[in-house]
Amino acid sequence: MPIVNIYMYEGRSLDQKRKLAAEVTEAICRALDVGPDVVRIMINDMPRENMAVAGVLNIDKGK
Repeated sequence: MPIVNIYMYEGRSLDQKRKLAAEVTEAICRALDVGPDVVRIMINDMPRENMAVAGVLNIDKGK
């Protein structure tokens, strides 16, 4: 059973998440020759303040 974790910044619409889930599922089914019923996708929305690159929170970039 393929399990995919997707981390992204919060703010995407429900319709965007639906489209993402559908298209990722289709890609996994094609690549792994499995049915969509075995694909699991977890979407993790996170605030910009919860990620840092090179020691700088993304919310602070450009300050």
